[in-house]
Amino acid sequence: MEGVMEISAAMVKALREATGAGVMDCKRALAEAGGDVAVAKEILRKQGMAIAEKKVSRVASQGLVESYLHAGGRIGAMVEINCETDFVARTPEFKDLAHNLAMQVAATGPLFVRQEEMPAENDLVPEEACLLLQSYIKSPDKKVQDIVMEAIAKTGENIVVRRFCRFELGG
Repeated sequence: MEGVMEISAAMVKALREATGAGVMDCKRALAEAGGDVAVAKEILRKQGMAIAEKKVSRVASQGLVESYLHAGGRIGAMVEINCETDFVARTPEFKDLAHNLAMQVAATGPLFVRQEEMPAENDLVPEEACLLLQSYIKSPDKKVQDIVMEAIAKTGENIVVRRFCRFELGG
């Protein structure tokens, strides 16, 4: 078969480690991308986002509250993040997401979780004032909402950033 690239187990393994997607999903994405790993990653990302979109209406009543202190204890943040099951709430990935969101709140000082919470008449820039619309501090080419959607796709559960608070000494 000329023109068809052989997808090796090593290629599938490398893509799986990079994305966390299932073996068959990785193999299918690599085949669709003609063996191009970057294109396969994008295919998997789009598939994950489509799956995540279907899960956002499900009830998320479990989760955890995570805190983060910065600048020698001069700035702190707490964030409540919910998921569907206690099992997912205890996973290292979920805990990392909660920690990174608390760090985001401490670093950027958003005023609202989502744009719908903003008052109708205001002079605020939604991309600065709303946590989910901000550029993610660890990967500025992505929005915080993208990071949450990736976690939804990875865990298979709805994840909701419920609320946060930020403290600054003397602020």
